[in-house]
Amino acid sequence: MPVLLLHVAATLFMTGLIWFVQVVHYPLAAHVGEAAFPAYQAAHMRMTGWVVGPPMLLELVMTGLLVVARPEGIPAWAPWAGAALLGVVWASTALLQVPAHEALLAGSDPSLVDRLVQSNWVRTAAWTARAGLALAMVAWAAR
Repeated sequence: MPVLLLHVAATLFMTGLIWFVQVVHYPLAAHVGEAAFPAYQAAHMRMTGWVVGPPMLLELVMTGLLVVARPEGIPAWAPWAGAALLGVVWASTALLQVPAHEALLAGSDPSLVDRLVQSNWVRTAAWTARAGLALAMVAWAAR
């Protein structure tokens, strides 16, 4: 049960955080002045890593542990579905969001900020689905 609880805690934390990023943080990047944008973007990338790195790694490890040692009462498909959704999150991060953030280090680009906001819906949807699944797994295990 500790693995399941750590899993749900990390997943719910990241789900709340991604909704804040999606609705507030990323859209506000369009309002940072041209002169201040490169410093803003560098600080954003440096500081964000400290907030998202540990819970993302915890979530990854706990997801792997749930796949190999599924708690009683949880359907066999559920940890695998969670792992697939986490794969979507990590792939989107690596292939879409990180390259956009790196490109924005050169300066403000409204079309790139918009692409970042739009592409981030992939992670927002995947983490939201993971949150529902994580809560369902807790309910199944508690029966």
